[in-house]
Amino acid sequence: MTPLFRKFLGMNWVLVFTMYGLLVFGVFSIESAARHIPVSSLGESPELWGAWFADRQKIWILVGSLVYFVVALTDYRWLMWLGVPMYLVGIGMLFVLMAQDSEVHQLTVMGLSFQPTQLVIAAGIIMVGLSFQVLPRIQRWLGHPACRLAIIGVLCGIPFLLVVKNGDMGSAIVWLPVAFVTMLVGGIPYRYLLFMGLVGAGILPIIYFIILPGVSERGYARVNNYLENVQRGHITNTDKNYAEYRVTMAVGKAGWRGAGYASQSKDSLHNRKDIPWKTAHNDYIFAVIAEEQGFRGSLLLLTGFALLLIQCLFVAYYSRDFAGQIIAAGVVGLFFAHIFENIGMCVSIMPITGIPLPLISYSGTFVLICMFLLGLVQSIWVHRNSGRVETES
Repeated sequence: MTPLFRKFLGMNWVLVFTMYGLLVFGVFSIESAARHIPVSSLGESPELWGAWFADRQKIWILVGSLVYFVVALTDYRWLMWLGVPMYLVGIGMLFVLMAQDSEVHQLTVMGLSFQPTQLVIAAGIIMVGLSFQVLPRIQRWLGHPACRLAIIGVLCGIPFLLVVKNGDMGSAIVWLPVAFVTMLVGGIPYRYLLFMGLVGAGILPIIYFIILPGVSERGYARVNNYLENVQRGHITNTDKNYAEYRVTMAVGKAGWRGAGYASQSKDSLHNRKDIPWKTAHNDYIFAVIAEEQGFRGSLLLLTGFALLLIQCLFVAYYSRDFAGQIIAAGVVGLFFAHIFENIGMCVSIMPITGIPLPLISYSGTFVLICMFLLGLVQSIWVHRNSGRVETES
């Protein structure tokens, strides 16, 4: 038996099947969610529009599958060094994006549109793991908790501020749980975390009332609108509450069975285009899933995500080194932030933010990045017993 084939057989197949189960679920959901978006090459054929988006998602999944298995079967100790050029390129792209002042926060490179933030977050997780593993070997005091905290602050703080400056508040919020998870797993003492939590709570009013309105008027308006709805106790059907009201109604009225896949019923909010139809296949895909598949479909989706994240934590626990623990836990933080934000805004526990649902939403490059990160987690599992080093604490 060749070493490569032995690695293949030794993969965490629960993680593999869960990932592909979510991807397949996403393809079917996209076909229904995107059926109102016209595709000029297909003419007046609404029944084919959703299938066109689903087919494009399948192509990205095939490309992502190649990336996933190559990364999974390659020792992540070598792949971690890719984090350096990825991080630098991502930061450069954020500066370019800032100069363009794009409302959709996307760059187009060789015909592909993507958000640089997604690349930088993935690279940031790898960079933190690499720094925690390598720097203490260069100089022992670089492994001190204060130095680790400074490393996280620099690696996460710079892109966070750039993303905030670009006005993409949804993507900026993702950095907070990612940074917290890396601090928690990275051995930062609880007294440090408590102190930072108290300082953060103290400056939160300054951020909300002074900094946020000047940086992102749109983000401030969304947060302010959300707080008004919380204070009111219900969501009024007005122009500024349009999206939040309709997606919440779609989730709330679905019942156990839902309206049915690709429902043509006149009572279906998505069929009537009441769910914001231009972004239903991306930002609001959970509202479409909840309305059509009901509580049972939503529960199945959440169970799949829970199993995926638990498997990633399981891999982090059995990692052979500190870097593997940081990377696997950082991936959990990233996925959890996206899942919580995307689903939370559809059930009115989070403000409306334009952020995709991992492995489910139509977003080609983000699917690729997610599969790359899950490939890294798989590599941590596959190589957990080869050349094991003593875990640093």
